Amino acid sequence: MTIVFNTATTANGYLADADHSLAWLFEVPGEVPDMAPFTESVTTLVMGSHTYEWLLREERLLDDPQKWQGFYGSRPTYVFTTRDLEVVPGADLHFVHGPVTEALPAIRSAAEDGVIWLIGGGDLVGQFLDADALDEIVLAIAPTFLAVGQPLLPRDLHADRLSLHGVERVGQFALVTYLVGRHD
Repeated sequence: MTIVFNTATTANGYLADADHSLAWLFEVPGEVPDMAPFTESVTTLVMGSHTYEWLLREERLLDDPQKWQGFYGSRPTYVFTTRDLEVVPGADLHFVHGPVTEALPAIRSAAEDGVIWLIGGGDLVGQFLDADALDEIVLAIAPTFLAVGQPLLPRDLHADRLSLHGVERVGQFALVTYLVGRHD
């Protein structure tokens, strides 16, 4: 089982703009990284409430819940939140109202031997890092700079814990993969 933060980011390290929008990402012309090989290995999804609400809104998942199956299938999905959220009918959703450390056993159990995909939420990913439960970071770096926005990872993470595993050019994107070492 591997826990992977796989996301797109601006060149200066923002996941979303100040309004939690990804409009900047969809403005990048040309070829985009193919997520299919990665998503086929994913058995469990984890996201924050802002990511979940963005998906609901942008994809109109409450009006067309079959889209969820098309995107994520029947994979268990853990949404970390501090409030009650609407449920996509037919989705295997688990709303988590506590710390990452308390939810990790259930998330790992659901993943079996597959990949746990941390979909969004820089602070949530930071909590996984704090819990020493992050194995890999895959960044699709877009040719975009934002003056303000939601940070990629609002934590210090230094070279002594990161090992460059791969670099690839895909259209205008630089696809960079780091392996994350454990605390000593």
